[in-house]
Amino acid sequence: MSTFPDVTVTVIVHNDAARLPRAVASVRAQTHRAIEIVISDDHSTDDTPKVAAALAAKDDRIRLLRLERNSGGCGAPRNRAVEIARAPFLMFLDSDDELPPRAVELLLAAHREADVDFTMGAVERVRADTGATSTWMASLFGRRRTVRGIEDEPRLLFEPLSTNKMYRKEFLDRHRLRFPEGLHYEDQLFSAQAYTLARAFTVLTEPVYRWYIAPYAAADEATISNRRHLMSNVRDRIAIARLIDAFLEGQGVSAAVREEKDFKFLSHDVRLYAGDLPYRDVEWVAEFAAETLPYLEGLAPAAYERLGWVERAVLGLLREGRYEEARLAARGLVHGVGPRETSAAGGRTYWGGEVPATEAGRRDLDLTERDLEGCPFGAARFRHEITHLAHTGAVVELAVRTYDPGRRLALAPQPARLHLAPGGRRTTLPVRLDPAGRGVFEGAVRLDLAAVALPPHGFWGVRHPVLEVTDGHTANAGVLLAPLDFPPFEVTGPARHRVTVEPEGRDAGRLQVRWRPGGAAGRLLVPMARRGVVRRLARGLGRSSATR
Repeated sequence: MSTFPDVTVTVIVHNDAARLPRAVASVRAQTHRAIEIVISDDHSTDDTPKVAAALAAKDDRIRLLRLERNSGGCGAPRNRAVEIARAPFLMFLDSDDELPPRAVELLLAAHREADVDFTMGAVERVRADTGATSTWMASLFGRRRTVRGIEDEPRLLFEPLSTNKMYRKEFLDRHRLRFPEGLHYEDQLFSAQAYTLARAFTVLTEPVYRWYIAPYAAADEATISNRRHLMSNVRDRIAIARLIDAFLEGQGVSAAVREEKDFKFLSHDVRLYAGDLPYRDVEWVAEFAAETLPYLEGLAPAAYERLGWVERAVLGLLREGRYEEARLAARGLVHGVGPRETSAAGGRTYWGGEVPATEAGRRDLDLTERDLEGCPFGAARFRHEITHLAHTGAVVELAVRTYDPGRRLALAPQPARLHLAPGGRRTTLPVRLDPAGRGVFEGAVRLDLAAVALPPHGFWGVRHPVLEVTDGHTANAGVLLAPLDFPPFEVTGPARHRVTVEPEGRDAGRLQVRWRPGGAAGRLLVPMARRGVVRRLARGLGRSSATR
């Protein structure tokens, strides 16, 4: 390197020879050229060392660092790189992600405009399987500003990434701020400490990091966030949370900051595991409760008050030891699906058929204020479950059970409709729901996938059928919860489309229908859809037709 670098970008890697060149290429392509690139290899055993050496041979800005033994996390390779960094400003990049071309330029310019300890920008999330993009924590990056300490904006604790920030090295050294080693979720502690210790930091609206998400990656290839099925993952997250608590207490932060941290843990960290509960067995759920509940007891009561009603119900059922019911309740976290039944005592209404035994359970499971019996019909919380599913050719037969915990439907046959709308073309089928018990209705519907309407250009994508009931005036449409263990199957749909029927595989586990065009249309549409072209075209056509 012929000139002294302004910024050191550390690329950490472990057994990722295939994606490392893409990450390094994104750093080499930065518009700001006075950079140092440190490839910090956490003792890879694949071809990563050879690939890293070949990259270094092409660019004298690249330095190689290899740990003598694998640390099993991100902390050690980052910390070792900080110690040898030669630039006054530092950034971090994971080998499976990228930096947008102007990331270094934008973050460094913000440092030069204000005396701050670090700068940060938005994160673009990219689905590795579909190419779909979204902005991580978009509400936090809606306006550019300089924050004079975390007390001024405690909600930034929701944004724990270290990779979308550029740190002043002197700031890290002065506070001896390094990543914890031997624990996963090291970003959360590091970022909480940085937010708290910083005199000021600047928030940019522009994206400065490109984060690739692979939600269905194999277990041995998944990132730490995708290994939530491991109980060690749960323990690490709780251990990091305890370290954050101890740090914040030692710094004497306000109750508002501590509450925000607690709310973040409940609504984000715990919520991630809660969303997985339907896909875990009861033994796993019981172990998760045993690991988690003791820590939750010490969190701020005000943080619990801010949670959604289904989130509170899941926690309440875990507290009560009603683990199977907790799995069922967790299927409503995304779409606000209600309980199968309710119970009542002392003028209060509770989630589930059993009155809670503990004060904490009664608090969390209390649905009285939801007014399930008297709320507007469109907001009623029906629960639609598929109890049986079979197919003959392209015809899928569904048996549906609807739970009506608020007793909003008359005890008589109820007309309902199933809607499925690929590419904006809606197919509607009538469903008759007959009473099958107190607050329970059952019906059946035959869905011929070969007859489902598609756009003229075909369709590539996923849709989830919904079931609509009505009180004669107002419609109420809800998701269809599929059996989580039925084997996916494929049929031939219209215009040579291949149609897959499957459970959703995450979140609520809705019935999911996936179209993939074959023939000439497929050869054209599938690559375009993966790049997002079809989605953007469809949105444009929708806006155009709306103005006509």
